[in-house]
Amino acid sequence: MKLISYAQNLEDVLLWRALGHVTNGFYIDVGANDPVEHSVTKAFYDAGWRGISIEPLPSFHAAFLEQRPRDVNLAIAAGAENGELTLYDVPAVRGWASPEQSVAELHRLDGHEVAEITVPVRTLASVCEEYVDSEIHFLKIDVEGFEGEVLRGMDFRRWRPWVLVIEATLPNSRALNHGAWEHLVTSQGYRYAWFDGLNRYYVAEEHAELLAHLDIQPNVFDDYIPSHLDHAWRQLDELREQAGKGWEQAAAMERQAIELDALHQGAARRAQELEQESAAAHARHEQAVQHLEALGAQLRQQLRESELHAQQLDLQAQSLTAQLHESAAWGKDLETRLVATLNSTSWRITAPLRFIARRGEHSPAAIARRKAKGAARRALKWLTTREALRRALLPLIMRSPRLQALVAQTLAAAKQATAPEGAAAGPAVPAALRELPQSARDALEQLRRAYEPTSE
Repeated sequence: MKLISYAQNLEDVLLWRALGHVTNGFYIDVGANDPVEHSVTKAFYDAGWRGISIEPLPSFHAAFLEQRPRDVNLAIAAGAENGELTLYDVPAVRGWASPEQSVAELHRLDGHEVAEITVPVRTLASVCEEYVDSEIHFLKIDVEGFEGEVLRGMDFRRWRPWVLVIEATLPNSRALNHGAWEHLVTSQGYRYAWFDGLNRYYVAEEHAELLAHLDIQPNVFDDYIPSHLDHAWRQLDELREQAGKGWEQAAAMERQAIELDALHQGAARRAQELEQESAAAHARHEQAVQHLEALGAQLRQQLRESELHAQQLDLQAQSLTAQLHESAAWGKDLETRLVATLNSTSWRITAPLRFIARRGEHSPAAIARRKAKGAARRALKWLTTREALRRALLPLIMRSPRLQALVAQTLAAAKQATAPEGAAAGPAVPAALRELPQSARDALEQLRRAYEPTSE
Protein backbone atom coordinates (compact mmCIF):
# COMPACT_ATOMS: atom_id res chain seq x y z
CA MET A 1 0.00 0.00 0.00
CA LYS A 2 1.30 3.44 -0.93
CA LEU A 3 2.40 5.77 1.83
CA ILE A 4 0.45 9.02 1.93
CA SER A 5 2.81 11.87 2.80
CA TYR A 6 1.42 14.82 4.75
CA ALA A 7 4.74 16.46 5.69
CA GLN A 8 5.80 19.78 4.24
CA ASN A 9 9.15 18.56 2.86
CA LEU A 10 8.50 14.77 2.68
CA GLU A 11 10.07 14.24 6.09
CA ASP A 12 7.63 11.40 6.78
CA VAL A 13 8.76 9.59 3.61
CA LEU A 14 12.38 9.46 4.78
CA LEU A 15 11.36 8.47 8.32
CA TRP A 16 9.05 5.73 6.97
CA ARG A 17 11.89 4.41 4.80
CA ALA A 18 14.01 4.04 7.96
CA LEU A 19 11.32 3.14 10.53
CA GLY A 20 8.37 1.73 8.57
CA HIS A 21 9.26 -1.78 9.77
CA VAL A 22 8.42 -0.80 13.37
CA THR A 23 4.97 -1.84 14.59
CA ASN A 24 3.11 0.54 16.89
CA GLY A 25 6.05 2.92 17.26
CA PHE A 26 6.30 6.09 19.39
CA TYR A 27 7.17 9.66 18.42
CA ILE A 28 7.53 13.15 19.95
CA ASP A 29 6.51 16.11 17.81
CA VAL A 30 7.66 19.50 19.18
CA GLY A 31 5.95 22.32 17.29
CA ALA A 32 3.28 19.94 15.92
CA ASN A 33 1.24 22.87 14.54
CA ASP A 34 -1.62 20.93 12.88
CA PRO A 35 -2.75 17.26 13.08
CA VAL A 36 -2.99 16.96 9.29
CA GLU A 37 -1.55 19.86 7.30
CA HIS A 38 2.26 19.66 7.01
CA SER A 39 2.21 17.03 9.73
CA VAL A 40 5.28 14.77 10.02
CA THR A 41 3.42 12.32 12.31
CA LYS A 42 0.00 11.95 10.53
CA ALA A 43 1.11 9.00 8.35
CA PHE A 44 2.54 7.19 11.41
CA TYR A 45 -0.60 7.84 13.48
CA ASP A 46 -2.70 6.39 10.67
CA ALA A 47 -0.36 3.34 10.70
CA GLY A 48 -1.13 2.72 14.39
CA TRP A 49 1.66 4.68 16.08
CA ARG A 50 1.12 7.05 18.97
CA GLY A 51 3.18 9.77 20.67
CA ILE A 52 3.35 13.23 22.23
CA SER A 53 2.21 16.29 20.30
CA ILE A 54 3.40 19.63 21.71
CA GLU A 55 1.61 22.71 20.32
CA PRO A 56 1.32 25.89 22.45
CA LEU A 57 -1.27 27.75 20.34
CA PRO A 58 -4.72 27.02 21.87
CA SER A 59 -6.58 26.94 18.55
CA PHE A 60 -4.20 24.35 17.07
CA HIS A 61 -4.14 22.33 20.31
CA ALA A 62 -7.94 21.92 20.16
CA ALA A 63 -7.64 20.20 16.77
CA PHE A 64 -5.17 17.67 18.24
CA LEU A 65 -7.51 16.88 21.10
CA GLU A 66 -10.25 16.15 18.59
CA GLN A 67 -8.26 14.23 15.96
CA ARG A 68 -5.49 12.53 17.95
CA PRO A 69 -7.18 10.71 20.85
CA ARG A 70 -4.31 8.19 21.18
CA ASP A 71 -1.68 10.92 21.52
CA VAL A 72 -0.66 12.95 24.54
CA ASN A 73 -1.54 16.46 23.37
CA LEU A 74 0.14 19.25 25.36
CA ALA A 75 -0.61 22.99 25.01
CA ILE A 76 2.88 24.07 26.08
CA ALA A 77 6.17 25.27 24.67
CA ALA A 78 9.34 23.19 25.10
CA GLY A 79 12.39 25.02 26.48
CA ALA A 80 15.59 24.81 28.48
CA GLU A 81 13.71 25.34 31.80
CA ASN A 82 10.19 25.03 33.16
CA GLY A 83 8.33 28.35 33.39
CA GLU A 84 6.63 30.71 30.98
CA LEU A 85 7.57 32.55 27.82
CA THR A 86 6.11 34.99 25.33
CA LEU A 87 5.19 33.39 22.04
CA TYR A 88 5.10 35.59 18.96
CA ASP A 89 2.44 34.37 16.55
CA VAL A 90 1.69 35.46 13.00
CA PRO A 91 -2.09 34.76 12.67
CA ALA A 92 -2.04 35.17 8.90
CA VAL A 93 0.53 32.39 8.39
CA ARG A 94 0.19 28.93 9.92
CA GLY A 95 3.42 27.61 11.53
CA TRP A 96 5.25 30.89 12.00
CA ALA A 97 4.76 31.18 15.77
CA SER A 98 8.14 31.55 17.53
CA PRO A 99 9.43 32.38 21.02
CA GLU A 100 12.32 34.35 19.48
CA GLN A 101 11.74 38.12 19.54
CA SER A 102 14.25 38.59 16.74
CA VAL A 103 12.19 36.31 14.50
CA ALA A 104 9.07 38.31 15.35
CA GLU A 105 10.88 41.52 14.34
CA LEU A 106 11.74 39.98 10.96
CA HIS A 107 8.07 39.16 10.40
CA ARG A 108 7.08 42.72 11.34
CA LEU A 109 9.64 44.10 8.90
CA ASP A 110 8.02 41.98 6.19
CA GLY A 111 4.69 43.67 6.99
CA HIS A 112 3.01 40.85 8.95
CA GLU A 113 0.99 41.43 12.07
CA VAL A 114 2.46 39.71 15.13
CA ALA A 115 0.47 38.73 18.24
CA GLU A 116 2.12 38.09 21.63
CA ILE A 117 0.88 35.14 23.72
CA THR A 118 2.18 33.99 27.11
CA VAL A 119 2.38 30.18 27.28
CA PRO A 120 3.73 27.67 29.84
CA VAL A 121 7.16 26.13 29.19
CA ARG A 122 8.36 22.63 30.09
CA THR A 123 11.58 20.82 29.35
CA LEU A 124 11.48 17.73 27.14
CA ALA A 125 13.13 15.82 29.99
CA SER A 126 10.20 16.58 32.33
CA VAL A 127 7.68 15.65 29.61
CA CYS A 128 9.44 12.34 28.96
CA GLU A 129 9.63 11.72 32.68
CA GLU A 130 5.86 11.99 32.87
CA TYR A 131 4.67 10.38 29.64
CA VAL A 132 7.34 8.15 28.07
CA ASP A 133 7.49 4.49 29.06
CA SER A 134 8.95 2.91 25.91
CA GLU A 135 11.35 3.51 23.03
CA ILE A 136 11.19 6.86 21.26
CA HIS A 137 11.59 6.06 17.57
CA PHE A 138 11.90 9.63 16.36
CA LEU A 139 11.91 13.18 17.74
CA LYS A 140 10.94 16.04 15.44
CA ILE A 141 11.64 19.69 16.44
CA ASP A 142 10.29 22.67 14.47
CA VAL A 143 10.08 25.77 16.70
CA GLU A 144 11.09 28.63 14.39
CA GLY A 145 14.60 29.40 15.72
CA PHE A 146 14.09 28.09 19.29
CA GLU A 147 15.60 24.65 18.54
CA GLY A 148 18.68 25.19 20.75
CA GLU A 149 16.57 25.91 23.86
CA VAL A 150 14.48 22.77 23.23
CA LEU A 151 17.61 20.61 22.90
CA ARG A 152 19.09 22.02 26.11
CA GLY A 153 15.98 20.85 27.98
CA MET A 154 16.35 17.20 26.78
CA ASP A 155 18.27 14.43 28.62
CA PHE A 156 19.72 12.35 25.75
CA ARG A 157 21.55 10.07 28.15
CA ARG A 158 18.22 8.77 29.56
CA TRP A 159 15.93 9.00 26.54
CA ARG A 160 17.43 7.97 23.24
CA PRO A 161 15.24 8.74 20.21
CA TRP A 162 16.42 6.56 17.30
CA VAL A 163 16.20 9.41 14.77
CA LEU A 164 16.22 13.22 15.25
CA VAL A 165 14.62 15.56 12.67
CA ILE A 166 15.44 19.21 13.44
CA GLU A 167 14.62 22.29 11.36
CA ALA A 168 18.02 23.83 10.42
CA THR A 169 17.16 27.11 8.65
CA LEU A 170 16.07 30.51 9.83
CA PRO A 171 12.27 30.99 9.67
CA ASN A 172 11.06 31.52 6.10
CA SER A 173 14.64 31.48 4.84
CA ARG A 174 17.26 29.17 3.31
CA ALA A 175 19.91 30.51 5.70
CA LEU A 176 21.26 27.70 7.90
CA ASN A 177 21.26 28.09 11.69
CA HIS A 178 22.25 24.61 12.84
CA GLY A 179 25.72 25.85 13.88
CA ALA A 180 24.19 27.27 17.04
CA TRP A 181 22.86 23.95 18.36
CA GLU A 182 24.29 20.98 16.38
CA HIS A 183 26.99 20.36 19.00
CA LEU A 184 24.21 19.68 21.51
CA VAL A 185 23.28 16.67 19.36
CA THR A 186 26.55 15.27 18.08
CA SER A 187 28.06 15.43 21.56
CA GLN A 188 25.29 13.08 22.78
CA GLY A 189 26.15 10.16 20.48
CA TYR A 190 24.20 11.09 17.36
CA ARG A 191 25.54 11.02 13.80
CA TYR A 192 24.53 13.38 11.02
CA ALA A 193 22.66 11.51 8.28
CA TRP A 194 20.95 13.85 5.81
CA PHE A 195 19.91 17.45 5.06
CA ASP A 196 16.72 17.83 2.96
CA GLY A 197 17.06 21.59 2.44
CA LEU A 198 15.00 22.38 5.55
CA ASN A 199 15.78 19.75 8.21
CA ARG A 200 18.88 17.91 9.36
CA TYR A 201 18.58 14.19 10.23
CA TYR A 202 20.63 12.51 12.97
CA VAL A 203 20.78 8.83 13.95
CA ALA A 204 21.70 7.47 17.39
CA GLU A 205 24.99 5.54 17.26
CA GLU A 206 23.28 2.43 18.66
CA HIS A 207 21.03 2.43 15.56
CA ALA A 208 23.70 3.26 13.02
CA GLU A 209 22.12 0.74 10.54
CA LEU A 210 19.44 3.35 9.88
CA LEU A 211 22.00 5.73 8.30
CA ALA A 212 21.81 3.75 5.06
CA HIS A 213 18.10 4.59 4.77
CA LEU A 214 18.70 8.33 5.13
CA ASP A 215 21.44 8.95 2.57
CA ILE A 216 19.23 9.92 -0.40
CA GLN A 217 16.23 12.14 -0.98
CA PRO A 218 12.69 10.71 -1.27
CA ASN A 219 12.12 9.19 -4.70
CA VAL A 220 9.78 7.06 -6.75
CA PHE A 221 11.02 3.86 -5.11
CA ASP A 222 9.65 5.01 -1.76
CA ASP A 223 6.16 4.25 -3.18
CA TYR A 224 4.40 7.32 -1.79
CA ILE A 225 2.03 9.98 -2.94
CA PRO A 226 1.62 13.46 -1.49
CA SER A 227 -1.52 13.95 0.53
CA HIS A 228 -2.77 16.72 -1.73
CA LEU A 229 -2.47 14.33 -4.69
CA ASP A 230 -4.23 11.61 -2.73
CA HIS A 231 -6.88 14.13 -1.81
CA ALA A 232 -7.17 15.15 -5.46
CA TRP A 233 -7.44 11.49 -6.50
CA ARG A 234 -10.04 10.89 -3.86
CA GLN A 235 -11.94 13.91 -5.10
CA LEU A 236 -11.53 12.59 -8.62
CA ASP A 237 -12.86 9.19 -7.54
CA GLU A 238 -15.71 10.91 -5.78
CA LEU A 239 -16.33 13.01 -8.86
CA ARG A 240 -16.20 9.88 -10.99
CA GLU A 241 -18.57 8.18 -8.61
CA GLN A 242 -20.77 11.25 -8.64
CA ALA A 243 -20.45 11.35 -12.42
CA GLY A 244 -21.40 7.67 -12.56
CA LYS A 245 -24.33 8.36 -10.31
CA GLY A 246 -25.04 11.40 -12.43
CA TRP A 247 -25.00 9.27 -15.58
CA GLU A 248 -27.20 6.73 -13.82
CA GLN A 249 -29.49 9.54 -12.76
CA ALA A 250 -29.34 10.94 -16.27
CA ALA A 251 -30.20 7.50 -17.67
CA ALA A 252 -32.96 7.16 -15.11
CA MET A 253 -34.15 10.66 -15.97
CA GLU A 254 -33.99 9.75 -19.66
CA ARG A 255 -36.05 6.65 -18.95
CA GLN A 256 -38.42 8.76 -16.91
CA ALA A 257 -38.50 11.28 -19.77
CA ILE A 258 -39.36 8.45 -22.19
CA GLU A 259 -42.01 7.19 -19.80
CA LEU A 260 -43.30 10.73 -19.30
CA ASP A 261 -43.28 11.24 -23.06
CA ALA A 262 -45.25 8.02 -23.47
CA LEU A 263 -47.60 9.17 -20.73
CA HIS A 264 -47.80 12.55 -22.42
CA GLN A 265 -48.61 10.94 -25.75
CA GLY A 266 -51.16 8.69 -24.05
CA ALA A 267 -52.60 11.73 -22.31
CA ALA A 268 -52.65 13.59 -25.65
CA ARG A 269 -54.45 10.68 -27.29
CA ARG A 270 -56.84 10.49 -24.37
CA ALA A 271 -57.34 14.26 -24.57
CA GLN A 272 -58.06 13.91 -28.29
CA GLU A 273 -60.50 11.08 -27.58
CA LEU A 274 -62.11 13.16 -24.85
CA GLU A 275 -62.27 16.11 -27.24
CA GLN A 276 -63.94 13.90 -29.85
CA GLU A 277 -66.28 12.49 -27.22
CA SER A 278 -66.99 16.04 -26.08
CA ALA A 279 -67.71 17.11 -29.66
CA ALA A 280 -70.01 14.09 -30.12
CA ALA A 281 -71.68 14.85 -26.80
CA HIS A 282 -72.03 18.49 -27.85
CA ALA A 283 -73.58 17.39 -31.14
CA ARG A 284 -75.94 15.08 -29.27
CA HIS A 285 -76.74 17.94 -26.94
CA GLU A 286 -77.47 20.21 -29.89
CA GLN A 287 -79.66 17.52 -31.44
CA ALA A 288 -81.43 17.02 -28.12
CA VAL A 289 -81.90 20.77 -27.78
CA GLN A 290 -83.26 20.97 -31.32
CA HIS A 291 -85.51 17.96 -30.66
CA LEU A 292 -86.71 19.51 -27.42
CA GLU A 293 -87.31 22.82 -29.17
CA ALA A 294 -89.26 21.06 -31.93
CA LEU A 295 -91.15 19.03 -29.35
CA GLY A 296 -91.82 22.20 -27.37
CA ALA A 297 -93.05 23.93 -30.52
CA GLN A 298 -95.25 20.91 -31.29
CA LEU A 299 -96.58 20.85 -27.76
CA ARG A 300 -97.20 24.59 -27.87
CA GLN A 301 -99.02 24.12 -31.19
CA GLN A 302 -101.03 21.25 -29.72
CA LEU A 303 -101.72 23.38 -26.66
CA ARG A 304 -102.95 26.23 -28.86
CA GLU A 305 -105.08 23.76 -30.86
CA SER A 306 -106.35 22.27 -27.60
CA GLU A 307 -107.17 25.74 -26.36
CA LEU A 308 -108.98 26.50 -29.62
CA HIS A 309 -110.79 23.14 -29.43
CA ALA A 310 -111.67 23.84 -25.81
CA GLN A 311 -112.95 27.24 -26.86
CA GLN A 312 -114.99 25.60 -29.61
CA LEU A 313 -116.29 23.01 -27.16
CA ASP A 314 -117.10 25.80 -24.74
CA LEU A 315 -118.97 27.62 -27.50
CA GLN A 316 -120.77 24.41 -28.44
CA ALA A 317 -121.59 23.82 -24.78
CA GLN A 318 -122.91 27.36 -24.54
CA SER A 319 -124.93 26.78 -27.72
CA LEU A 320 -126.23 23.45 -26.45
CA THR A 321 -127.05 25.06 -23.13
CA ALA A 322 -129.00 27.76 -24.97
CA GLN A 323 -130.74 25.12 -27.09
CA LEU A 324 -131.44 23.12 -23.97
CA HIS A 325 -132.97 26.15 -22.32
CA GLU A 326 -135.04 26.77 -25.46
CA SER A 327 -136.05 23.08 -25.62
CA ALA A 328 -136.87 23.13 -21.92
CA ALA A 329 -139.06 26.24 -22.43
CA TRP A 330 -140.70 24.69 -25.50
CA GLY A 331 -141.19 21.37 -23.68
CA LYS A 332 -142.67 23.14 -20.70
CA ASP A 333 -145.01 25.08 -22.95
CA LEU A 334 -145.93 21.88 -24.81
CA GLU A 335 -146.48 20.08 -21.55
CA THR A 336 -148.69 22.89 -20.33
CA ARG A 337 -150.80 22.77 -23.51
CA LEU A 338 -150.84 18.95 -23.47
CA VAL A 339 -152.08 18.88 -19.89
CA ALA A 340 -154.69 21.47 -20.78
CA THR A 341 -155.76 19.40 -23.77
CA LEU A 342 -155.97 16.16 -21.81
CA ASN A 343 -157.99 17.87 -19.11
CA SER A 344 -160.39 19.52 -21.54
CA THR A 345 -164.05 18.42 -21.89
CA SER A 346 -163.78 17.95 -25.65
CA TRP A 347 -160.90 15.52 -25.19
CA ARG A 348 -162.94 13.39 -22.85
CA ILE A 349 -166.11 13.51 -25.12
CA THR A 350 -164.14 12.42 -28.22
CA ALA A 351 -162.35 9.57 -26.48
CA PRO A 352 -164.63 6.75 -28.00
CA LEU A 353 -164.16 8.15 -31.49
CA ARG A 354 -160.39 8.31 -31.07
CA PHE A 355 -160.44 4.73 -29.87
CA ILE A 356 -162.23 3.58 -32.99
CA ALA A 357 -160.16 5.75 -35.35
CA ARG A 358 -156.84 5.29 -33.67
CA ARG A 359 -153.97 3.76 -35.52
CA GLY A 360 -151.16 1.50 -34.55
CA GLU A 361 -150.98 -1.97 -33.11
CA HIS A 362 -153.66 -1.28 -30.52
CA SER A 363 -156.23 0.05 -33.02
CA PRO A 364 -159.35 -2.11 -33.69
CA ALA A 365 -158.25 -2.81 -37.25
CA ALA A 366 -154.82 -3.96 -36.04
CA ILE A 367 -156.42 -6.19 -33.45
CA ALA A 368 -158.77 -7.75 -36.12
CA ARG A 369 -155.74 -8.35 -38.43
CA ARG A 370 -153.85 -10.04 -35.66
CA LYS A 371 -156.80 -12.31 -34.87
CA ALA A 372 -157.24 -13.25 -38.57
CA LYS A 373 -153.52 -13.96 -38.90
CA GLY A 374 -153.71 -16.15 -35.81
CA ALA A 375 -156.60 -18.19 -37.29
CA ALA A 376 -154.71 -18.53 -40.59
CA ARG A 377 -151.56 -19.69 -38.81
CA ARG A 378 -153.53 -22.29 -36.90
CA ALA A 379 -155.27 -23.50 -40.08
CA LEU A 380 -151.96 -23.71 -41.97
CA LYS A 381 -150.42 -25.56 -39.08
CA TRP A 382 -153.39 -28.00 -39.06
CA LEU A 383 -153.11 -28.63 -42.79
CA THR A 384 -149.32 -29.15 -42.62
CA THR A 385 -149.57 -31.59 -39.77
CA ARG A 386 -152.10 -33.94 -41.51
CA GLU A 387 -149.99 -36.66 -43.08
CA ALA A 388 -152.86 -38.44 -44.86
CA LEU A 389 -154.09 -35.25 -46.45
CA ARG A 390 -150.56 -34.36 -47.65
CA ARG A 391 -150.13 -37.79 -49.19
CA ALA A 392 -153.43 -37.47 -51.05
CA LEU A 393 -152.81 -33.94 -52.32
CA LEU A 394 -149.10 -33.99 -53.14
CA PRO A 395 -149.37 -36.48 -56.07
CA LEU A 396 -152.07 -34.35 -57.62
CA ILE A 397 -150.10 -31.11 -57.14
CA MET A 398 -146.86 -32.60 -58.49
CA ARG A 399 -148.59 -33.55 -61.79
CA SER A 400 -149.23 -29.91 -62.68
CA PRO A 401 -146.42 -27.26 -62.74
CA ARG A 402 -148.92 -24.45 -62.65
CA LEU A 403 -150.58 -25.99 -59.63
CA GLN A 404 -147.09 -26.29 -57.94
CA ALA A 405 -146.39 -22.58 -58.54
CA LEU A 406 -149.78 -21.56 -57.25
CA VAL A 407 -149.40 -23.62 -54.06
CA ALA A 408 -145.91 -22.17 -53.48
CA GLN A 409 -147.16 -18.62 -53.85
CA THR A 410 -150.09 -19.36 -51.57
CA LEU A 411 -147.80 -20.82 -48.85
CA ALA A 412 -145.41 -17.86 -49.05
CA ALA A 413 -148.22 -15.39 -48.72
CA ALA A 414 -149.65 -17.36 -45.83
CA LYS A 415 -146.28 -17.35 -44.05
CA GLN A 416 -145.94 -13.61 -44.52
CA ALA A 417 -149.49 -13.02 -43.37
CA THR A 418 -149.06 -15.21 -40.36
CA ALA A 419 -145.68 -13.72 -39.31
CA PRO A 420 -145.67 -12.11 -35.80
CA GLU A 421 -146.46 -8.43 -35.90
CA GLY A 422 -144.16 -5.82 -34.46
CA ALA A 423 -140.95 -7.67 -35.33
CA ALA A 424 -139.47 -4.55 -36.98
CA ALA A 425 -141.52 -2.00 -35.09
CA GLY A 426 -140.07 0.58 -32.72
CA PRO A 427 -140.49 0.69 -28.99
CA ALA A 428 -143.99 0.44 -27.58
CA VAL A 429 -145.89 3.70 -27.16
CA PRO A 430 -147.54 4.22 -23.75
CA ALA A 431 -151.32 3.97 -23.78
CA ALA A 432 -151.68 7.60 -22.68
CA LEU A 433 -149.83 8.79 -25.82
CA ARG A 434 -151.26 6.45 -28.44
CA GLU A 435 -153.91 9.00 -29.39
CA LEU A 436 -151.32 11.74 -30.06
CA PRO A 437 -150.07 12.52 -33.55
CA GLN A 438 -146.56 11.26 -34.48
CA SER A 439 -145.07 14.78 -34.46
CA ALA A 440 -146.19 15.23 -30.85
CA ARG A 441 -144.71 11.89 -29.91
CA ASP A 442 -141.37 12.89 -31.52
CA ALA A 443 -141.29 16.17 -29.57
CA LEU A 444 -141.95 14.34 -26.31
CA GLU A 445 -139.21 11.85 -27.09
CA GLN A 446 -136.72 14.69 -27.64
CA LEU A 447 -137.67 16.21 -24.30
CA ARG A 448 -137.25 12.87 -22.60
CA ARG A 449 -133.76 12.42 -24.04
CA ALA A 450 -132.75 15.98 -23.15
CA TYR A 451 -133.70 15.56 -19.51
CA GLU A 452 -132.62 11.90 -19.22
CA PRO A 453 -129.40 11.60 -17.12
CA THR A 454 -126.28 10.57 -19.09
CA SER A 455 -124.40 7.33 -18.38
CA GLU A 456 -121.05 9.11 -17.79
